[in-house]
Amino acid sequence: MLSGSASRLHRPVISISAARALPCSTGFSPSITALKRNTEEAAAAIYEGLQWLGLNWDEGPHTGGKFGPYFQSERTEIYERHLKKLQDDGHIFEDQGALRFCSPREHVVVDDLVCGKIDFDLTNPGTHPDMTVRRADGSWIFHFVNVIDDIEMKVSHVIRGEDHLSNTPKHIELYRALGATPPRFAHIPLILNHDGSKMSKRDEGARVAAYIEQGYVPEAVRNYLCLLGWSPKDNREKIDIEEVVKLFELEKINRRNAAFDRDKCFWLNGQYIAQMSLDRFTELARPFLEKAKIDISNERYLCDVLGSVKEKIKLLSEQPNWTSYFFIEDYEFDPDAVKKVFGKPEAATRLSALRDEFATIDKWNLETLESTLKNLVQKFGCTTGDLVHPARVAVSGRSVGPSLYHMLEVMGKERVLARFERMLASLGTLEGHAPSRP
Repeated sequence: MLSGSASRLHRPVISISAARALPCSTGFSPSITALKRNTEEAAAAIYEGLQWLGLNWDEGPHTGGKFGPYFQSERTEIYERHLKKLQDDGHIFEDQGALRFCSPREHVVVDDLVCGKIDFDLTNPGTHPDMTVRRADGSWIFHFVNVIDDIEMKVSHVIRGEDHLSNTPKHIELYRALGATPPRFAHIPLILNHDGSKMSKRDEGARVAAYIEQGYVPEAVRNYLCLLGWSPKDNREKIDIEEVVKLFELEKINRRNAAFDRDKCFWLNGQYIAQMSLDRFTELARPFLEKAKIDISNERYLCDVLGSVKEKIKLLSEQPNWTSYFFIEDYEFDPDAVKKVFGKPEAATRLSALRDEFATIDKWNLETLESTLKNLVQKFGCTTGDLVHPARVAVSGRSVGPSLYHMLEVMGKERVLARFERMLASLGTLEGHAPSRP
């Protein structure tokens, strides 16, 4: 079984990719030894984040297995048993109420799958003091319980951040004292913020919730995280997780620390949205529309609307802004757009004429709408924009949006004509004013 830390986004992605590439299963045991932080909310955030990313474990909380329980806070009896063994063998001594492991004071070679072989000299107690395994208050030290968990759960590979490399020789001393063979270690490079500082779990870029709230899609975030410190060696940037698993090798991870580039993640997000199916896009967009209290009960209309704006969306959180006017009739007119488009007196006349032409259409589809509008352009001797812009502001209240013809097709004849009437009425041109023709 493979074990990986869940305290960062990057490490679980690499750990699970490696587990799928190696002939072993993925185990997940939350490493929470500080009791004040061991809350149900914190644990739930970890589970939800991993599941949102599509990272599922073979064994652990909510999945079960033969090596439970999976919370370190529930494994006290197991730790007590191994502590007693160390005490009986003379490896533990007391220091002001705390229990320490007596180092054998020797060189320890860590054969790391990423960093290579490193010789650590632990002979000097001044630079490498004996490690505390249990505090005076009875609480366990992270380093001790992690080693015990690895032994009990038969962990074959430990993948974690390079910041834990210096702890590994002390862990190996514990494995040996307990008569256990250490697992293989792979210490992956750290992820740095844009300013070069080490990214911590409290930084926004390390919080799954931040990606969800901002409207990133899990496929894109997972893809980007895979490329931090690893690449498929063919300059591809968009790569599905199934192919990552196929190509992934721990030995191919780069040694250099990787800088977190939010712009690149944003670009990838746009690529995934543009190329994903409409069904998947609709599934991911729904929570954002519901949060904005937009009535999306008409499933067919919802899909048509989202299909018309999909190419414009870079973040799912943009959905309400791009689509709200499709679902309401009292949408506001952007004053600047109205002034710019209808500042010319002939704009209202042209919109009125376009309303009359659209009213005669029997087959309300994209092709007929476009040909009808362009025929009217020829009659007026104006540009296409002279009709497109007034029509867009009339049906949406704004000057930018998806393709006008797609938008009109989706809204339907009755809704479009009613919106033209509303626009003309707001301009005071609906009655007592017959449009002039050239």
